[in-house]
Amino acid sequence: MSEPLTQNIQDYLKAIYGLTSEGGEASTTALAARLGIAPASVTGMVQKLAALQPPLVIYQKHQGALLTPEGERAALEVLRHHRLIEAWLVESLGYSWDAVHEEACKLEHVISEEFETRIAAALGHPVRDPHGAPIPSAALVMPSTNDVPLSSLRGGEKAVVRRVRCEDAPLLRHLESLGLVPGAILGVSDFSPYDDNLTLKIGSRKPVVLGASVTRNVFVEMMG
Repeated sequence: MSEPLTQNIQDYLKAIYGLTSEGGEASTTALAARLGIAPASVTGMVQKLAALQPPLVIYQKHQGALLTPEGERAALEVLRHHRLIEAWLVESLGYSWDAVHEEACKLEHVISEEFETRIAAALGHPVRDPHGAPIPSAALVMPSTNDVPLSSLRGGEKAVVRRVRCEDAPLLRHLESLGLVPGAILGVSDFSPYDDNLTLKIGSRKPVVLGASVTRNVFVEMMG
């Protein structure tokens, strides 16, 4: 590769992976919003990544960006670092799950492969991070899951929480206060088609009503 993977490049690749891995589109507008920079700057960088040898992205105007196999491997490497670091901060250093994202963002770019290997071994080779997100394997393969958005459930259905897609610390603390954390078992008592609210029974707690802004970011595995 003619250019090293700088922190900036890694951030772009991770953002593109995040937008496309669940069926979304990595348009310049979406990338700009996720990265907090101007769309014109995004266009220039994506074109640069597409021109590298080998290219890291495939880009066509008005069609967004897609990762090449090389770009996907690079993105998965950063994600593996990030999620292992989050697990290490929680399990070994006593961080809460709402306080690890920013720390992991700083460290994901600088740890060595030896350090990554030692973290994984010390933690028993975890397959999910503290938020339940799957951790790419050492071979840079993303584990498959049966997770579906909590927002897709309807009355009478039961599920177990597998992951929370959220980086907002206050919301994570709120979810924890509700018991809506990975491993929690819940049942849907009611669904309102007018506002997409779900009435949930989480464990032995009193029922709680949550809107789609929350439930679409919580992923569950259905129970029989």
